[in-house]
Amino acid sequence: MNPVKHVAIIMDGNGRWGIKKRKSRNHGHRRGLKIVELIIRESIKKRIRFLTLYAFSTENWKRPKKEINFLFKLLENFLVTKINDLSKKGIKLKFIGDTSIFSNKLKHIIFKSEKTTKNNKRLLINLALNYGSRNELIFAFKNVKRKKLKITENNINNNLFTNKVPEPDILIRTGNTHRLSNFLLWQIAYSEIFFVKKLWPEFNSKDFNRIIFKFKNIKRNFGSVR
Repeated sequence: MNPVKHVAIIMDGNGRWGIKKRKSRNHGHRRGLKIVELIIRESIKKRIRFLTLYAFSTENWKRPKKEINFLFKLLENFLVTKINDLSKKGIKLKFIGDTSIFSNKLKHIIFKSEKTTKNNKRLLINLALNYGSRNELIFAFKNVKRKKLKITENNINNNLFTNKVPEPDILIRTGNTHRLSNFLLWQIAYSEIFFVKKLWPEFNSKDFNRIIFKFKNIKRNFGSVR
């Protein structure tokens, strides 16, 4: 059976779920955070070592300003109130993407969260914030050039935001949308992709475990014939 080291998730459908429930999009985002906590617990149970969550893309700045402000306030509150608990559970947090444009307050919280959890080894969570895969690739190529290295697959890997992390075994996208939305385009070359009809706030542990089970039984050839 295929081992699962790394799961990446595009958590799509929070806003639509909030509207579906005749409430606000922000209500959906709040509910979506509960599902994040659920999947973290399930990942630990399954002894998955790496989890990458697409929290906010470089394209998400096109959303209404009130919604963006709510999202970042939600993130700030989560980190401030939960970081010590996450650390006690052996979780390490790493933020990938361009965080330089965030408020000083959020940058400080991000720095403190990474510092508090830096020695933990049970589960590494990559939280993709202001992340876009095309921007990441430009960043990597610039770094390779600056270091005067040859352009090789290995050198590009070593200069991505996700360096030292194995490529995702599984990519999950909820929300009944069949696209990658500029997420980990380099890293998912051989990932098994699962598109889920449910909106993210509807996703549950049974859905997650069903995907893990399916993955473990897939014959993976990586281009060869067996």
